[in-house]
Amino acid sequence: MSFVQPTLSLWDEPAPDHTQRIVASSENRVAWLRARSQGVTATDVARLSSARAVAAVAYEKLNGTGFGGNAYTDHGRAREPEIARWVQETHGIAPSTTLFHAHGEPLHLATPDGVTARGTTVVLSEIKTTSRLWKSVPRSYLRQIWWQQYVLGADRTLLVWEQHSDFVPVNGDPVCRWIERDDNEIHVLVGLANRLLETISSGRR
Repeated sequence: MSFVQPTLSLWDEPAPDHTQRIVASSENRVAWLRARSQGVTATDVARLSSARAVAAVAYEKLNGTGFGGNAYTDHGRAREPEIARWVQETHGIAPSTTLFHAHGEPLHLATPDGVTARGTTVVLSEIKTTSRLWKSVPRSYLRQIWWQQYVLGADRTLLVWEQHSDFVPVNGDPVCRWIERDDNEIHVLVGLANRLLETISSGRR
């Protein structure tokens, strides 16, 4: 399936400082969840692989999922602060709990796990825990990362993952890989996200 790539004003003019586009912090979970429910987040975009996926995500945004977490998500939440400290110590990327919106798009949202400005360059980090040995980065995580780069105006993201066996880390240190920005992929994702917003809007009428 092919998608028409939209024209984005983001590349026509300089985006303002990402700190001017703060929406909420996950430390205020009620406000953070409320803001996320109104727009398209990186977690949503991770699933947007097709038109059918757009419909499925729209349905869940309108009706809820009933999913409150499990042992794997609990483990990830518990390990994330520890891994974030390692990222800051080894790569200088500060942990973040802030929800941002894209330049000119208040409903295009992302909460990267780490954000650091180096001059005019924004560098991100994204943290994962997994019980599987990755031969390559899952495509859904790449979509999530590209969306975060678009929202923040970043060019690079350090993807950091920690493998575990029965919730015990396998290696001494996490594994990491730099993911570069891909504007072609971002164009496609923005088109899908806008289609998702249109579907949600129609469902609320």
